[in-house]
Amino acid sequence: MDKAFITAKGLSKGFMSSATRIDVIEELNLTINMGEKIAVVGASGIGKSTLLHILGTLDRPDSGKLLFQGKDVFGFHDARLAKFRNESIGFVFQFHHLLLEFDALENTMMPALINGWSPKDALVAAEEILVRVGLENRLKHRVADLSGGEQQRVALARALVLKPLLLLADEPTGNLDVYNSKKVHELLLELNSELSMTMIVVTHNPELASLMNRKLTIRDGKIFDTVNDSNTNVKKC
Repeated sequence: MDKAFITAKGLSKGFMSSATRIDVIEELNLTINMGEKIAVVGASGIGKSTLLHILGTLDRPDSGKLLFQGKDVFGFHDARLAKFRNESIGFVFQFHHLLLEFDALENTMMPALINGWSPKDALVAAEEILVRVGLENRLKHRVADLSGGEQQRVALARALVLKPLLLLADEPTGNLDVYNSKKVHELLLELNSELSMTMIVVTHNPELASLMNRKLTIRDGKIFDTVNDSNTNVKKC
């Protein structure tokens, strides 16, 4: 059995545009170990979010396999894949996708309720993670009454309430000011360390990218993998 946490084998994904196929990802091979922090960078429209959606099983590749701890997740039937995704993967997006009519606590409880937890257990878990992200005084505030930085922290808490093995973040600080961006960066690193959680972040922010162990650069459908500790260790996967 494959000992890596995530293994991508020959992943390819393309789209049709004006009767022309555009290959966004071509024959991607990638290995990610448990607890790694990885930044995905590259020009806008180059396929960073596409890669993240495939790794998060939100989108399927045209070809290739995606293994989580040796299991081919795209071989799961839809219900099993949805359950796996909810239990094992947390998502944070640039635009939050929070439910505006609900408060911070209710938004954060949602993944646990979907997973079949009792309301009491979901409430306890949601309150615990909201306190951890510094929102202990905002639990009952509706999303519309929270600042942008606070909304992003609710989105992060929601992604983490089930303590997933993998956190995927798509431009998590893209709409935040410098102060709140720095706070979210610090929080991501703390949670990665505390929870031994693998983290993959799509970002245009060079400061955030520099804090990761590795940097994946997408260019012309290929992935170039850089270990941040060495500017010379570059390879095409």
